[in-house]
Amino acid sequence: MIQSLPTRRAVLRAAGVSVGLPFLESFCHGHTAGKTPGPPLRLAFVYAPNGKHMADWTPATEGAIPDLPPTLAPLEKVREHVTVLSGLCHRNATPGADGPGDHARAMATFLTGVRPKKTSGADVRSGVSVDQMAAAAIGRATRFPSLEVGCEGGKPAGACDNGYSCAYQTNLSWRGESTPVPKEVDPRLVFERLFGDRLGSTAGASQDKRDKRDRDRRSVLDFVAEDARELGGKLGGADRRKLDEYLTGVREIERRIQHAQPTVAVGAENLVRPTGVPENYRDHARLLADLVALAFQADLTRVATFVLGNDGSNRSYREVGVSEGHHDVSHHAGDPTKHDKLRAINRLHVAQFAHLVERLKTTPEGDSTLLDRCLLVYGSGIRDGDRHDHDDLPVLLVGGGNRTRKGGLHVRHPAGTPLCNLYLSLLDRVDVRGDRFGDSTARLAGLPG
Repeated sequence: MIQSLPTRRAVLRAAGVSVGLPFLESFCHGHTAGKTPGPPLRLAFVYAPNGKHMADWTPATEGAIPDLPPTLAPLEKVREHVTVLSGLCHRNATPGADGPGDHARAMATFLTGVRPKKTSGADVRSGVSVDQMAAAAIGRATRFPSLEVGCEGGKPAGACDNGYSCAYQTNLSWRGESTPVPKEVDPRLVFERLFGDRLGSTAGASQDKRDKRDRDRRSVLDFVAEDARELGGKLGGADRRKLDEYLTGVREIERRIQHAQPTVAVGAENLVRPTGVPENYRDHARLLADLVALAFQADLTRVATFVLGNDGSNRSYREVGVSEGHHDVSHHAGDPTKHDKLRAINRLHVAQFAHLVERLKTTPEGDSTLLDRCLLVYGSGIRDGDRHDHDDLPVLLVGGGNRTRKGGLHVRHPAGTPLCNLYLSLLDRVDVRGDRFGDSTARLAGLPG
């Protein structure tokens, strides 16, 4: 069944499957001049843990950026869309009477600006995060108000960082003061959430039933193929090419997920089943990035958070020759060898973000690109992992904001400017009006566009 939407969208539906489609100009018919809804603005927030080696992050001069510093070099292809924002801070992440726990506070405050209550029990309390504020306003127009993904899982309770609950250190998004929004790390489950799981869950099923499901599993597109062909016959040439490219992308991500699944031993019988999470970090992060881009393209959601690693994470990155844990290396004490390893990790994280940005840039939407219709924030709640400081944070703003802004700039704000000033300005863009957000003091001055 083909269902057309007033936003120039089409949805292909079959039993257990719903495939949202990109903007198609052919669906403009029937709209009066001047009243056709335009492409919506999307917001994404991407988090990297444990700070940066700032000497390789910060551009040498303010204003136009002639050359990106080494850590930001993976963004060279999209440099004209990148704005480096210096001088922003999170005062509520700094130590106070509650003592140590900078990693927990860094993660919990990054999108809320609110100092979390120090507790390792169930009585967690933080603040509503900017992504959820936006989702509450614009999420009603999409199937999913927001999408939360990440490369590391989380714990809902227990002590993780000097008396702070694990809920703070492993969750970026907060729907309410006591309600974190868990992220999904399994690309297969993200895909099934977005497009439906025609064959149902195998949780608790016998091995024979699981094997039968694997044999019978088909692409979600197989269930809507007839409707897709019918729709294609009604489209103009440009829209038909766009539809073909989009559906090819959906099938390609399915294929990558299937081939990326490692196997793990389960139970005393040493049964084997797929986990869905690639073993290689780069493969894992890029699959999740592509799913976020696909969700934006099909207008399944307009708000996303993407956690490249939990703050305080001590995972190693052998992909770039670092066998030590990231957290251990971040406590560099000025050691040049550790600085080199930090540079490699920082650049790896930026490269995954660059993959997402490039994917958005190469996805057409109307007379522009998906990146022109997005605003993305990339950053960390800690500046330097050795000092555990929360001032002059590494923050990027990327995207065209519905073709209202240009990048290629380094903008330095006065020391102590709250990062929440940026969020207050972003909420304006989605018509969430208010005088304050978190610990904001004003809208961010000098924000391009």
